[in-house]
Amino acid sequence: MAQELLTTFDTEINELTLQPGSGGIFEVIANDTLVWSRKDAGRFPEITELKQLVRDVLAPDKDLGHSDRKK
Repeated sequence: MAQELLTTFDTEINELTLQPGSGGIFEVIANDTLVWSRKDAGRFPEITELKQLVRDVLAPDKDLGHSDRKK
């Protein structure tokens, strides 16, 4: 997922940090905004879902092509 985000948002992401945790923690934070929490959602995100959520924070006008929400 990290590589997908770096590839999709190559000009928007300056840094991506992976932090080890315990207990199945999986959180994605963009610009100090919690974008995804496995604990809150009860599951891992689909990559297209995660890209859309990250895009909404980092670059709301960015077209994600085939990964974008259906209009």
